[in-house]
Amino acid sequence: SSGINAEWPLRPGKLKDLTLYNNQISCLENMDNLDNLHVFSIGNNNLSQMDNIVYLRKFKELKCLNVAGNPFAEGDYKSYVVAHLPAITYLDFRLVSNQMREESIAQYQDAIDVIEHNERDEQKIKEKERKRIAEDLQLREAFVDGLKGESLFDDLFTEDVDGPKLNQLPQMVEAYDLYKSKFCKICEELVTFGLKEYESREKEKSLFLAAVNKAKEADKGLGVAAINEFLAYKKKVLTELGQISDPRVIDAKISELQEELNNVWDVLMGYELQLAEQLEEVNKDFERTMSDMSGTFTETVQNYFTQCRELELMHHDKLTETALLIMEKVVKNELEEELPEDLRLLFVDKDTITNAVNTSHDLHNQKIDNKEDDIITRVGNTKESYNVRISEGEVGRNRHRVAEINHFLENIREELEQYENLDR
Repeated sequence: SSGINAEWPLRPGKLKDLTLYNNQISCLENMDNLDNLHVFSIGNNNLSQMDNIVYLRKFKELKCLNVAGNPFAEGDYKSYVVAHLPAITYLDFRLVSNQMREESIAQYQDAIDVIEHNERDEQKIKEKERKRIAEDLQLREAFVDGLKGESLFDDLFTEDVDGPKLNQLPQMVEAYDLYKSKFCKICEELVTFGLKEYESREKEKSLFLAAVNKAKEADKGLGVAAINEFLAYKKKVLTELGQISDPRVIDAKISELQEELNNVWDVLMGYELQLAEQLEEVNKDFERTMSDMSGTFTETVQNYFTQCRELELMHHDKLTETALLIMEKVVKNELEEELPEDLRLLFVDKDTITNAVNTSHDLHNQKIDNKEDDIITRVGNTKESYNVRISEGEVGRNRHRVAEINHFLENIREELEQYENLDR
């Protein structure tokens, strides 16, 4: 291939030194994830365009560059490279002097000004896109995505062929605008409410995690104190044993140490049982809180969507009334204004226009219902999955802690058995 393959090693952001020397590369591309690139050797390739150097401006950590042996690397190419990559310290294995850097930048100042201006514009676009993605993510986590601005209202008409035509009737324009304004206002209120509830849920999660971590830290402190006390006692006993020759006394001391080890096991298991019970209570309280918040949120969401359906019904009634009046005038040949051809086709008879109006209404209600169902389903699923993760996490933590305690005691017992066997 004449370009650079995008398949980099795992964690490309960690890559600092990259050598692609002596290949057939004619274009620098697919390197955007190499944020931490310090050293890059691309010498003896087929790079003929200086634009490849401009591409390297995105690597802010790049200090050492080798491009010698490429078609473009002839004549005064070094000034171009240094001017466009001002952070470069070594070029083609030679130190870039301050004088060369200043002269090179001065030589290409106008071109660099244009590039920097374009880079600032690109950065603004990227920042705007980053904010949009972050906002979309927050709206989704708040369960109010697809509701901001005119999103849901516009979605009502995506599959509605006749509704937009009917709403352009002179008698319906004002009613349609009022319907749209009120509908979007309800959606905006729901978005505001959803974001506020999202912040409340996140606060509750933070308080919950803080309580869990506090309990764990307290348990850890008690456990470490108990273990350190035992290890100090063990060290004291083993030191004493080094000065005792009577086997019976040695056996008695080791038995005492083993008994103390059993006591430590009881203490550590007691602490773990106490922590497990404490965390179970904290988890239950949190689950109840989240369940109450989810219930309140769901009920409020349903109220907002009920308002949306009421607005849709009112608009439907107005559209039905208007359409039938026009139909009546068409039949009597009393309609003064000229209808567009696509609209006139809907007014061929009463059944046709009634079906068109009702179909539009049904589609709108379906969109509203689907969005409401989507939100309520996701709220319930998210609550349940979070509760499951908490429960499974606690079970895993408890098993790991019990295994840790048993492993510690087994190691001590093996040590005492070895000491006992050595003595015999």
